[in-house]
Amino acid sequence: MTDAQDVLYDDPAFFERYQEMRRRGAGLNDELERPALLRLLPDVAGADVLDIGCGDGALGRWLASQGARQVLCTDPSARMIALAAGHADPQVRYRRASAESLALAPECLDLVVSSLALHYVADYDTLIRRVAGWLRPGGHLAYSVEHPICTARNPMTGWVAAGEGTVWPVDDYARETTRTQHWLGTVVTKHHRRLATLIGGVLAAGLILTGIDEPYPDEQALGRRPDLADHRRRPPLLIISARKP
Repeated sequence: MTDAQDVLYDDPAFFERYQEMRRRGAGLNDELERPALLRLLPDVAGADVLDIGCGDGALGRWLASQGARQVLCTDPSARMIALAAGHADPQVRYRRASAESLALAPECLDLVVSSLALHYVADYDTLIRRVAGWLRPGGHLAYSVEHPICTARNPMTGWVAAGEGTVWPVDDYARETTRTQHWLGTVVTKHHRRLATLIGGVLAAGLILTGIDEPYPDEQALGRRPDLADHRRRPPLLIISARKP
């Protein structure tokens, strides 16, 4: 959640294109990302929860509906926070803040979640260490990011022609720097990290890995969304969950 991403989601034209994509259900959230993330969550009844990069706040409101005691939803985008805050819920609070600038008391949370936001964070290791400090003993972290296979090449060009078909190019996988992608009519900057770096950061922070998933569309999902078929050829998403001892 860099300043660039703040500007990106607060740009009126980009924001409207993003909202239209979500209204059409054309992204990966509904069919792949959200179900996989929810499967790795612990029981949230009575939990104090933080949602990093909350977007429209839907995940935070769902957690509140499942019995979370209170949910703090944060996002660097003023437009996203305004959209989220339009849905009143006494158990959910909204704060405009980047992941890097967020300051919380030690051991004040039972669960930290993040949906497709941490690939925008420049200093992943520091953030995960801070998250570990915010968690109470026995607390959980669960997050999703774009899969490192998808973010490896720069620019992120997508499928390329090969013979009579297409292939997904994986190149410069070990070079952990920023990547650019043309998405929804603009250039987006993300941070590519190896799978070992993502998991290693969790372990180095003293957390215990409890789950990992690379969701793909099953037959039922393909029946609803035939356009998802290529996501069975390579994993589009990575979901990780961990627990503080």
